Amino acid sequence: MSEATLLLDRAHLDQVMRNLTDEILALPWAQSGGDFPWFIGIRRGGVAVAHELARLVGVTLGTAPQVGALDISMYRDDMWLKGPRIAEGQTELPGDLTGRRVMLVDDVLYTGRTVRAALNAVVDFGRPQSVGLAVLLDRGGRELPIAPDATGYRLDVPPDCKVQVRCDSAGRLHSVVQVHNE
Repeated sequence: MSEATLLLDRAHLDQVMRNLTDEILALPWAQSGGDFPWFIGIRRGGVAVAHELARLVGVTLGTAPQVGALDISMYRDDMWLKGPRIAEGQTELPGDLTGRRVMLVDDVLYTGRTVRAALNAVVDFGRPQSVGLAVLLDRGGRELPIAPDATGYRLDVPPDCKVQVRCDSAGRLHSVVQVHNE
């Protein structure tokens, strides 16, 4: 059995979410007026982060951005290694992405492969005006040239460990743990 080490508790996650919200609100396109980008959470972990970010942005701006969820199961580049997977969940978008500004949201950025799959999936739902990337945690270790536009917190985690963002029974972010791979 793997042992989990607590990296961030709920109080620290609240601060990380405030940092991420501030970074997003400081982006040039966030201050340019007009329609605020839709937050599209990458299933699974990015969806909870996207909803919480939208709530925090809504508190600041008086109106929350639209939120969607993107299932990337069929776009992964490791399907040939692990075989077909059951879809992690349905893609649920607020509408056609054509001409929209989109902020992809994920919980943990590591190799960049999940984001690459998400970018491929997004274009199946329209041609966005622009796509940004917001991540709760950046643990480094990139294998692809992917960089977030906004980051809540940077972690230093050994490559032989996983980082898990955990939610409570209501789907609210609860904690971040490090788990040793076995």
